[in-house]
Amino acid sequence: MDILTVTFRGMDPSAPIETLIRERAKRLERYRDQLVACRVVVESPHRHHHQGRLFHIRIDVTTAGGELVVNRDHGDDHTHEDAYAAVRDAFEALERRLKDYTDKRRGYVKSHDGTPAVARITRLNAEEGYGFLGTPDGREVYFHENAVKGGSLKGLSVGTPVQFAESEGTDGPQATVVVPIEGHSLRR
Repeated sequence: MDILTVTFRGMDPSAPIETLIRERAKRLERYRDQLVACRVVVESPHRHHHQGRLFHIRIDVTTAGGELVVNRDHGDDHTHEDAYAAVRDAFEALERRLKDYTDKRRGYVKSHDGTPAVARITRLNAEEGYGFLGTPDGREVYFHENAVKGGSLKGLSVGTPVQFAESEGTDGPQATVVVPIEGHSLRR
């Protein structure tokens, strides 16, 4: 990830910790279309502790729509005496924040009025057991026949309206539940 900068404060730079940070940052590649910069600060405050020094990790991510900050302060969590655990926890929190941020930007989050997500089947490959949904806002969402209520593509065709739930798959949005609906018209 060429948008990554790593800074060490209150401690000497550590090649193994920086390597771990770079490996964890590579996992953010699925958000690359939204990331502008990622800055990671690893800090070991000069406080005297009875147990050992605790690591503080701060990750600032600049996105196309704003900035996300994960500030993993150790508090009384002595697992953060291990820099690797502190980095892991910070990146796990960042991944959750990025997923939530991305879901909101793409409209994946269910609306507060309880309206389910709707789409229309735009492509169907019954032999291979998958298809794609076209949403009213122009997105395309992959689905597998296992996500279809009843576990079969029988009775489905291009143009069939459906309700669906989705998540971010490894290759983009993926429907986790697809339920054909009758008598529902979608705006094209």
